[in-house]
Amino acid sequence: MSSDVTQILLDVTKGNRERVDELLKILHSDLKAAASSALRGERAGHTLHPTALLNEVYLQFINQTRVDWKNRSHFCAVASTLMRRILVDHAREKNAQKRGGGAVIQPLLSDPIAEDPTDELDLVALDGLLTELAELNDRHARVIELRFFGGMSIEETAHVLDVSAWTVKNDWRTARAWLLAQLDGDQQ
Repeated sequence: MSSDVTQILLDVTKGNRERVDELLKILHSDLKAAASSALRGERAGHTLHPTALLNEVYLQFINQTRVDWKNRSHFCAVASTLMRRILVDHAREKNAQKRGGGAVIQPLLSDPIAEDPTDELDLVALDGLLTELAELNDRHARVIELRFFGGMSIEETAHVLDVSAWTVKNDWRTARAWLLAQLDGDQQ
């Protein structure tokens, strides 16, 4: 199955745009799980649901013409980035419509797989912090993005970043600690 995905990605890279639909059908359940994970913890009445987020990602993928797709992990990593951008844009739009009252809240500082996350963060603020973190340590920012927005496990994240699971666990802990320190500094 993984070799099928890789072959389809190679075909898409070579310009065979018809295979994008086939690819998205194969990866639909993975992408849907990532969309659900990215939206977990949203406020009640949030207007963007997993299917809508997935549709937005699909529309973005259709327009991707300059990506040299490597494999399934690369594709899922790009999907995580697209989900982050879509959610942040959505949050900014809502904030602009209702100044100060439309902040999108996400569970970040607990495990993205957790059922009852207790720490929450404004999604636009998270995007800003991740941009800052990427300047300090790009891999730490990517770990947060892949795990939080992409819903990837430690092992999947390690595979995408081509590092060990131990490295991802360490980066995850370090990046979350940095984010907490930044949030504590903002509240003082």
